[in-house]
Amino acid sequence: MGGPESRGVLRKMSDLLELMVKRMDALARLENSGELHRAAGDRHFALDRLPPGAGLMERIQAIAQNVSDIAVKVDQILRHSLLLHSKGGAGAPLYPREAGGPDQPTPHTSASQAPSSTQLLSKMASLPTVSEGRRDQCEAPSDPKFPDCAGKVEWMRARWTSDPCYAFFGVDGTECSFLTYLSEVEWFCPPLPGRNQTATQMAPKPLPKAQREITFMKKRTKRLTGQWALAAQRLAQKLGGIQRDQKQILVHIGFLTEESGDVFSPRVLKGGPLGEMVQWADILATLHVLGHALRITVSLKELQSNLGVPPGRGNCPLTVPLPFDLIYTDYHGLQQMKQHMGLSFRKYRCRIRVIDTFGTEPAYNHEEYATLHGYRTNWGYWNLNPKQFMTMFPHTPDNSFMGFVSEELNDTEKQLIKGGKAGNMAVVYGKEASIWKGKEKSLGILSKYMEIHGTVYYESQRPPEVPAFVKNHGLLPQPEFQQLLRKAKLFIGFGFPYEGPAPLEAIANGCVFLQSRFSPPHSSLNHEFFRGKPTSREVFSQHPYAENFIGKPHVWTVDYNNSDEFEAAIKAIMRTQVDPYLPYEYTCEGMLERIHAYIQHQDFCAAPGPVPPGARAPQSPFVLAPNATHLEWAGNSSSVPGAWPPAHSLRAWLAAAGRACTDVCLDHGLVCEPSFFPMLNSQDAFRKLQVPCDSTESEMNHLYPAFAQPGQECFLQKEPLLFSCAGSSTKYRRLCPCRDFRKGQVALCQDCL
Repeated sequence: MGGPESRGVLRKMSDLLELMVKRMDALARLENSGELHRAAGDRHFALDRLPPGAGLMERIQAIAQNVSDIAVKVDQILRHSLLLHSKGGAGAPLYPREAGGPDQPTPHTSASQAPSSTQLLSKMASLPTVSEGRRDQCEAPSDPKFPDCAGKVEWMRARWTSDPCYAFFGVDGTECSFLTYLSEVEWFCPPLPGRNQTATQMAPKPLPKAQREITFMKKRTKRLTGQWALAAQRLAQKLGGIQRDQKQILVHIGFLTEESGDVFSPRVLKGGPLGEMVQWADILATLHVLGHALRITVSLKELQSNLGVPPGRGNCPLTVPLPFDLIYTDYHGLQQMKQHMGLSFRKYRCRIRVIDTFGTEPAYNHEEYATLHGYRTNWGYWNLNPKQFMTMFPHTPDNSFMGFVSEELNDTEKQLIKGGKAGNMAVVYGKEASIWKGKEKSLGILSKYMEIHGTVYYESQRPPEVPAFVKNHGLLPQPEFQQLLRKAKLFIGFGFPYEGPAPLEAIANGCVFLQSRFSPPHSSLNHEFFRGKPTSREVFSQHPYAENFIGKPHVWTVDYNNSDEFEAAIKAIMRTQVDPYLPYEYTCEGMLERIHAYIQHQDFCAAPGPVPPGARAPQSPFVLAPNATHLEWAGNSSSVPGAWPPAHSLRAWLAAAGRACTDVCLDHGLVCEPSFFPMLNSQDAFRKLQVPCDSTESEMNHLYPAFAQPGQECFLQKEPLLFSCAGSSTKYRRLCPCRDFRKGQVALCQDCL
């Protein structure tokens, strides 16, 4: 090994290993006698069955990880020392600087998988002696099917000690180990003759970790259990005998991990900001009720164990093929996966679904395009299919609408609410005192007609921003807040927060929602809140969905800077009688229906690549409509196999200059459907619309396909990831694909189920 000092260090490490294994075995035997052992193998919905003995299990896992850490480190030291010894370098330092210190990330094995000291010492004894002669036994092959192999071997020679994960996979500095790794773990070199290609299997079994946020989500799910059960029955009747595939699904809630900070915990059970928790609770309930097998993680260690992440700095692929068909996460989780999955992230990213409140437009999503054209932000540039981003409201048709649910009332409850309403009671939307600042004038006008209630957070003293005539209840748990809404006539917003669930809950409980109109509209160009978000969307009110999809008499949008208009709206609202109302897409059944359709039909792993330059597009199966205003599906054309939404629901318009496809489709009572862009991305589509193209070019631009009137030029899209409903320019008339939608379910076309 290179001297008695090295042998002494290893002897001490081995003694420590034996002691730690004995302690771990004793703890494991004690714990296996309880309920936790049974809970660890439970693969069903975990919110109602969190382990009671998490503290003991965490100690066992910590010991196991320490054992594994030392095992990998000893193995790495031995390999490096033996290599140096064979070269005459016995005096080299025990911890080479390139390989990192003893605090490197550990392999993620469970207590039952942790190697014993006997196994480790046996492994030490069986290590082969490394000699310089082995380097000649393997040479990088010259194979045209693997053009990057030689370059990767060269890189490994210089950098294999830069990350402990390479040693974990058996790389020891020899050519043979480089080629074995590059052919069996990565895929840059051909398999070596005679090698068994079966990957080493790992079976991590992490346990869910109870947190205040999960406690909130568990309570919400329990409260809505009856509604989920009834909705499941209705959906089953609607679908009839349609075969539904059960998926293996990982749900990683990244913003709840310790690495993302503790944003909500202190106030989550008291009624603090809850939009994200509401949505995640409903996502978990939806996936469970639909019958899929779930694994839920809220820590980075659990994520690494479930994915099979090797120890190190994230340069190596996963140790096993990804065992999940789908992964639901958020931007925090997406970043964590990219950091730890290595090359496997590129391989499996098509299975990821990102919960994204405000949406990600294609121009921000495409890394190269965003960098070149000023669209790069801290949240974009992931090169995903834009439909993999799933929003809280259906404001960005380039993304998928995930949504959430509001509690649905039966007829008896609706009548009780109508009879118990206080005609002069208003509740202000805003739990932070800063929202009330500068609103004295509007509150003064409102106070002449209504008794004003607030739910503003405070520790000990009443926030000075809240006027004395306001009855402030402080933060209320969700059931108590619902009771307050059931008594109120008016729920009033003062411009922030944007697009939360509370206005829908208020409308569902029979309130009228009054909100401010923004002029000019808020966007990343003029408002700090939207700056840095991967969208150029303009927001014309506090809650655009409520304004555009619900509207009067339930929703009133006025200019708060115009006192006369504001006061007139309050008077009109007091005379208006409304029934509790909830859009179908925000009921349990609506969400089940929508997510079922996504899971059964969306497949982003089979997406087509870029169109080769000069390729001739097939003739489009569209004809000019009888009124000569747009294209529609030809009656004698067969459907495109596998297309979803079905292609026959497509209608295509040439927009006026300066108009986005999102707005053009809404003008015709339709929604923009980006998956139809490839069908229109041809010179034939322009010809059938009687557009005179003097020239046709194919380029990367999120506004293409489009027609530029000066010069009579037609432009086609070169990059499929840049097909975008969003975006406009006075220079272009965009070619826009639209489709119909189901009543109360804008995410699905008429025949999408």
